[in-house]
Amino acid sequence: MTIVIENAHVVTVSGAEHPSGHVVVDGDRITAVGPGPAPAPAAEAGERIDGTGCLLTPGLVNTHHHLYQWASQGMVTDGTLFEWLSALYRPWAKMDAEVVRGAATAGLAWLALSGCTTSTDHHYLFPRGRGDLFAAEIEAAAEVGVRFHPCRGSMDLGESRGGLPPDEAVEDLDTILAETEAAIDRYHDPSFGSMLRVAVAPCSPFSVTQELLVASAELARAKGVRLHTHLAETLDEEDYTREHFGKTPVEYMDSLGWLGADVWLAHCVHLHDTDVKRLAETRTGTAHCPSSNARLGSGIARVSHLLEAGAPVGLGVDGSASAELVPLAGEIRQAVYMQRARYGPRALTARRALEIATLGGARCLGREDEIGTLEPGKLADLALWRVDGFHAAVDDPVVAFAFGATPPLERLIAGGRTLVEGGTLVSVPQDEAGRRGAAAHRRLMRLAGEGA
Repeated sequence: MTIVIENAHVVTVSGAEHPSGHVVVDGDRITAVGPGPAPAPAAEAGERIDGTGCLLTPGLVNTHHHLYQWASQGMVTDGTLFEWLSALYRPWAKMDAEVVRGAATAGLAWLALSGCTTSTDHHYLFPRGRGDLFAAEIEAAAEVGVRFHPCRGSMDLGESRGGLPPDEAVEDLDTILAETEAAIDRYHDPSFGSMLRVAVAPCSPFSVTQELLVASAELARAKGVRLHTHLAETLDEEDYTREHFGKTPVEYMDSLGWLGADVWLAHCVHLHDTDVKRLAETRTGTAHCPSSNARLGSGIARVSHLLEAGAPVGLGVDGSASAELVPLAGEIRQAVYMQRARYGPRALTARRALEIATLGGARCLGREDEIGTLEPGKLADLALWRVDGFHAAVDDPVVAFAFGATPPLERLIAGGRTLVEGGTLVSVPQDEAGRRGAAAHRRLMRLAGEGA
């Protein structure tokens, strides 16, 4: 089916902007982008959308999330990261596939409603005998219709061995490697336009062993998939790696072969100048999660410094339980304001923040040739935002989008399929998605209360 969007302010992110432009979609690909009306015969075929009063951007890319945490929002509201984790590991260890499916449906639906067409998820808890949790979130993503990069996470360093998570929340090394390889073999689709790609993602330096980090990197590179983990989120983490390994978190991961163009790291809040330089040299990506870092009091990441050095940076909402009901589009504003609060009013512009949320995320995921910009030949992942009405008081629609409250989402298209229309989720009944998320919360609280 051909879809033609005309009369919108088109921001390609690759460079050009067309104040009254068009984009033509044929199937799952963009076939034309430019100023003025769409060329014939495209303008005469398929669906025509009048984008008057709208801003057209690439679909947003979420580079870090924990979808299961939708079921544990609003808990430990005033704790540090380590306090928050210590309190929540045990209820999380009681989740089952039903909890994950409901939480993932709600979480991905919420992301779609904020302009997200591609999302990762970092799932690192796999309680025994609770069903196929990884399959549950993949099924939810297929139903909602977003492009999905689930990361098969893991923890093998429990409390009894000096780690932070309780022993009941970790797996053994052999099980982790076998299950991770099986997930890659079953689900990973490396083809152009893929809706599903798997990454390997041990949780963090304080919850996994060196052996797991090394073996995970070897497995990922043998299979041709990407690597992901948390890093340098808090000063507590740096204290841990200096005490145990005599290195900063970045130095530690570098020593294990964990930096490179096939790696992206979540948070990277506490970086030294040498760390910033090393991430740029190795083309290692960073998933910036400003609201979660603020909610947990972790700090403000050195995003403007990473960008200046040439390191890839994407945007993430992080787990719903550390950034309750945060919309991905809203993280654009958070990123701009927090960088400016720390580094001055020229630290991050509206357009650079939009680039982080689109092309930057695509770079982190190794998909910059497919998504992240509006160009002929790229995948038809687009977001159409209404910037008329109240937003029209700002002459520059990109500034109106990035600086103020997120504008209404008129249309969201992923791979040529409409997910949101007129501000309402249409791929899954919107109210039903919300109910599933609430039911997942109630079920997790009951399982946790029962000690089941």
